[in-house]
Amino acid sequence: MKPVALLLALCCLFNTAHGATVAPAAYALPNTEVRDIRAQALQRDYQLFVALPDSYREGSKRYPVVFVVDADYSFAVVRNIAQRLAKHAGLEEVIVVGLSYARGDSGVYSRRRDYTPTTPRKHDYRSDMPGRQPAFGEAAGYAKFISSVVFPVIASQYRANMGRKIFVGHSYGSLLGLQIMLTEPRTFEHYILGSPSLWYDAGIMFEREQAYASTHKDLPASVFFGIGGLERLPAGKKRSRSEENADMLADLKEFNQKLTAHKFPGLSTRLRVFDDEDHASVFPMVLTHGLRAYLKSSR
Repeated sequence: MKPVALLLALCCLFNTAHGATVAPAAYALPNTEVRDIRAQALQRDYQLFVALPDSYREGSKRYPVVFVVDADYSFAVVRNIAQRLAKHAGLEEVIVVGLSYARGDSGVYSRRRDYTPTTPRKHDYRSDMPGRQPAFGEAAGYAKFISSVVFPVIASQYRANMGRKIFVGHSYGSLLGLQIMLTEPRTFEHYILGSPSLWYDAGIMFEREQAYASTHKDLPASVFFGIGGLERLPAGKKRSRSEENADMLADLKEFNQKLTAHKFPGLSTRLRVFDDEDHASVFPMVLTHGLRAYLKSSR
């Protein structure tokens, strides 16, 4: 045995004999990578979490790419569900790219700023980061960061089919998806939008949708909307475009109805209500059915 290896072995025996505990190793997801990335225009740093399909090392195939926001929560969920659907339901394999929160920011602070389209005209939000004022309304800049910085990294470093990009968002993340869809809809070929916060800024997205329809004859987008059946306003409360009195289910049905009423030739929407789910539990269901609505199946 080499001297270094012998020394390590003796240290382990010593620690074990004297009751010392060795810190367990962290769990790591197979075939995943983390890349640091700079958003120069925003003057912030982020990370990309990348999950490669099981067959990635076997050939030269290019794969559809799923881009998911709120990655600190959603990346592992999306990666695991996508792989399970490929193995057991015959769906296409995909590359999953998780978009992290900004380095040094809390998740609440980062997503409020990066995923929202405006600063609310009326609000009493407080910052959860001492010494910093709450920030909102930078979705346009963040969307440009995705298309101009993130996309080239993924296209150059992986066998990604950049003609088949899927956006996945939930809640505020779906506001970001709507911001992209109503400004540069061809940024993604498919949108999976769960429980969008359509109450935000007194229903600003309803105004954006109306403004888009007044100046465009088409909306080239494939969209899967999903929401929990329990995301409704309790009985006895009056519905409004406010967080406290929002009926998210009614809002989404109304929004989808407005979209489809324009009869845009390039627009395809589906709306699925998951009866027994609420805002916290519905995301895996939305993701599963949203992927099925776009990815090809071998069965």
